[in-house]
Amino acid sequence: MTARRILRRSVAEGRLPEIAASLHPVLRRVYAARGLEDAQDLDLGLERLLPVSSLGGVDAAVDLLLACHRNAGKVLVIGDFDADGATSTAVVVRQLRRLGFSDPGFLVPDRFKFGYGLTPEIVRVAVQMQPSLIVTVGHVPTRVLAGPEGVAEAARSGIPVLVTDHHLPGRSLPDAAAIVNPNLPGERFASKALAGVGVAFYLVAALTRRMRDMGTVPAGSETNPADLLDLVALGTVADVVPLDVNNRILVAQGLRRIRAGRCAPGLRALLEVAGRKLDGVIAQDLGFQAGPRLNAAGRLEDMALGIECLLTASPVEAGELAARLSQLNSDRRQLETRMQQEALTKIDTLAASFEGRMPAGLCLFDDGWHQGVIGLVASRIKDRVHRPVIAFAPGEPGWVKGSARSVAGIHVRDALDAIATRNPGLLEKFGGHAMAAGMTLRESSLAEFEQEFALEVERRIDPDTLSGDLQSDGPLLPGEFNADTAAALREGGPWGSGFPEPAFDGRFGVAGARIVGDRHLKLRLKAPSGEIVDAIAFRYLDDGAAPAITPQQSVELVYRTSLDEYSGARRLQLVSEWLRPLP
Repeated sequence: MTARRILRRSVAEGRLPEIAASLHPVLRRVYAARGLEDAQDLDLGLERLLPVSSLGGVDAAVDLLLACHRNAGKVLVIGDFDADGATSTAVVVRQLRRLGFSDPGFLVPDRFKFGYGLTPEIVRVAVQMQPSLIVTVGHVPTRVLAGPEGVAEAARSGIPVLVTDHHLPGRSLPDAAAIVNPNLPGERFASKALAGVGVAFYLVAALTRRMRDMGTVPAGSETNPADLLDLVALGTVADVVPLDVNNRILVAQGLRRIRAGRCAPGLRALLEVAGRKLDGVIAQDLGFQAGPRLNAAGRLEDMALGIECLLTASPVEAGELAARLSQLNSDRRQLETRMQQEALTKIDTLAASFEGRMPAGLCLFDDGWHQGVIGLVASRIKDRVHRPVIAFAPGEPGWVKGSARSVAGIHVRDALDAIATRNPGLLEKFGGHAMAAGMTLRESSLAEFEQEFALEVERRIDPDTLSGDLQSDGPLLPGEFNADTAAALREGGPWGSGFPEPAFDGRFGVAGARIVGDRHLKLRLKAPSGEIVDAIAFRYLDDGAAPAITPQQSVELVYRTSLDEYSGARRLQLVSEWLRPLP
């Protein structure tokens, strides 16, 4: 393992005393390091959610939906093939059904046939379903080139389009009947970080409120939008949007409902097939267990399978669909492992050709790679080389599709926009956000794009970023290496992007070391205070250069805490984020 800087988060003077003294001392330090100052910052009650009426565009959007309802028209939701798109679709369709809309339906583009976004091709398929109104969720019709063209295609067939979106818009907007997006120019909504499913939730909440005020639906619990917060939490966590206060409320409230067993049968089944008990579910279970299983449908087959899992009211059908999604996820993992090893080989070759100084931004292509998995490969390699990475796979004959993953400080969609502006015609289309993006270009242009991408990232990146600095909340103190600490931190979430899960660092003696599961390193460590604690480094052997760890050595470790509850006992286990042997 290479030496990397460990940067400790600081606790601003004066913050700590204002946070509730009854909290676990480690949790108090962690909260203070994330800018929380008083008890109000800890309140994640639903009443603190930003008002539904404060999101611009929802009134016009509700008008469109109500007109469709009065005329018994059909609403068709066009979603995306990732977890955010699937949950957004399920939220809108479920609530429209509960509000008495006439047979609301959904359509998800086949990523391999239609590509990304509201393309004219997918709109022509939608027209055959004879909708009265198209509602987009989860993708980016306010920016992707095909978005305006898709809206125009629907208009030629006399079908209005209601656009919901959460990405930064492009220079011009589609001529839609209504647009709801917290990131539109001039929009004053205080949370710019809503996921697509968050926007969908605000839309159906506004619709429900208006219909209740009009007396067209009862005010009982059967139409309460809060019942959908389990899916909102899943989509928000899976889309890795920053967990600002508003998103933390959405996720915390969704988790509360899941733990109480008040969640969709499909989500329950996804968690149970992953071996998770509902009463102990945390945000990480949504992000690393339920989310990947849902995403597997869109990566390898058809996201309609995932959406049906979230929509079904039958526990039996939900279990069958979840089992199928779990198998797809297993297939995806095998495919990803192969592609990742191939990518690592390419990285080693590149490092040798550049004499150890790789470009600031990397592009990798293999004609045997799968479109649905290249984003995961880009993410793994990005974590390895600490710089933006784009993985490419073949698309239509003569074309390639790429998926980018970025690092802090590089807004990859803006970088692509700058490249496209300087080089008209180089990129056929692209879209995304700060940390992830997708694109299509001619295979013959790949070498030129690779050079342009490396130069653009070089212009933007802070050289310190390339060292892969590690963020830490400092060391755990004597007496804090116990299950109570791990439990307090687990319950102190939801943790995620923008509100990172606590990580700590320290130096330990190695009392025992062994390989488990062929690839994981299990450790028995001795803290400087003399306390003995278990630790595990998952996928340690995936890095062919990982040094052997033996007893009597010492190691430097950056780690998270977890609860090992095997056989009913609660024990602290450290989960390694990074480790290196000390001389």
